[in-house]
Amino acid sequence: MSATVEKLKELKIIPVIAIDRAEDIIPLGKALAENGLPAAEITLRTEAGIEAIRLLREAQPDMLIGAGTVLNAEQARLAKEAGASFIVSPGFNPNTVKACQELGIEIIPGVNNPSTIEAALEMGLTNLKFFPAEPSGGVKMLKAMTAPYVGVQFMPTGGINANNINDYLAIPQVVGCGGSWMVEKSLINEGQWEEIGRLTREAVAAVNA
Repeated sequence: MSATVEKLKELKIIPVIAIDRAEDIIPLGKALAENGLPAAEITLRTEAGIEAIRLLREAQPDMLIGAGTVLNAEQARLAKEAGASFIVSPGFNPNTVKACQELGIEIIPGVNNPSTIEAALEMGLTNLKFFPAEPSGGVKMLKAMTAPYVGVQFMPTGGINANNINDYLAIPQVVGCGGSWMVEKSLINEGQWEEIGRLTREAVAAVNA
């Protein structure tokens, strides 16, 4: 088991962050770490993503930091150089996977059907992201897919919230879930660090109850 997956299993949640101002990652990372969740998947959906990864790595060197929404080899390279310790992609792109393997950085690509799971297995990957989880059939679909692929572990993301996360975590092959309800972009843009801290504490308590 990789160090990333071991940490994910321990934390059970990875906050999925879309950030408009890179400097906001400093108080955001502090709010997450101080409230029991020293982890972040910083997506590259915004131009601030790469710089936010760099700033967070400098401020929180021991934090579990991934780059999300990585769509190509160049983004993977930039994310690794900025300090990301793993890559997450929304889909399964063999070129991006190969680039990450050449760069020596773990990738957790998105899958939502047996064909993409088998394509991932063909490239030696067994840690996969089930995405978009809820629109793809949710817990019922994931349970059905885990049956034939006993050696595969999943990180469901997409539509995960405080009300359904424990249903996913109850599936033995789920190592953790990606979620954004405690780090909504509006809360970040408004600097609501105390509220983010409160939501983070609630989320950590809920998955460890």
